[in-house]
Amino acid sequence: MKMQRNIFRLVLVLSFFVFGEVFAQPASPPTSILDQEAISQIKEWLKNPVVEMSISAQNKHYETLPQEEVDKLDKQWRAERKSDDQPLIAATLSSPLSSYLTQIQAASGGLFTEIFIMDAKGLNVGQSSITSDFWQGDEGKFQKTFPNGATAVFIDEPEFHEDSQTWRTQVNLTVTGGDQKPIGAVTVEYNLTELARRRGML
Repeated sequence: MKMQRNIFRLVLVLSFFVFGEVFAQPASPPTSILDQEAISQIKEWLKNPVVEMSISAQNKHYETLPQEEVDKLDKQWRAERKSDDQPLIAATLSSPLSSYLTQIQAASGGLFTEIFIMDAKGLNVGQSSITSDFWQGDEGKFQKTFPNGATAVFIDEPEFHEDSQTWRTQVNLTVTGGDQKPIGAVTVEYNLTELARRRGML
C-alpha cells in the first residue's frame, strides 16, 4: 500500500512538471500579423542584385542535374554537418549571397532568426546559418511557392522555441528575376513574439 502511495505521488509530481510546463507556455501570436507590410519588407531586400545573380548562376550550373545527383548533394550536406571536413557547406556559407543574408538577419535585431534562398530545384543558394538539409525541394517551403508562380506566399505553422521562449514561423515566397518570372524561393524564419512586441501586442 505504501509503495502504491509513493507511485501515485511520483505520478503527480511528474504530471506537474510535464503539464505545468505546457500550461506555462505562452500562446502564439496570430500569424495574421505577418501582413503585407511584413511580406513587402522581405521583397524589398530581395531586390538586391546579388540575389538574382546568385540564383541565376546556380540555376545555370545545376540546370541538367538529375534527381539522383541532387539526392547525393543533400546526403553529402547532411554528412558534412557531422564532420570537420565541410567543403559543400563552407562554399555555400562563404558565398556573397550568404554574407548578404547574414547581414540582413543581424540588422533585423532579432526579428529574423534564419534566412535561406533556394534555386529552381530547391537547392540552397545562400543562407544565414547552416540548414539541416541542402535540398528543400520535397518540403512545403518550396513546393507551395516556386511551382505556384511569382506571387506565391506560404506561411507555415508557428513553433515554440524552448531556448528563447519565443514563437517562430517560416514565411516562404517565390523569388522572381527582373522579368518577374520565378527563379527560386526564399524562407525567412520570423520571431513572431518579437514582431508582436514591435506591433504593441505584448
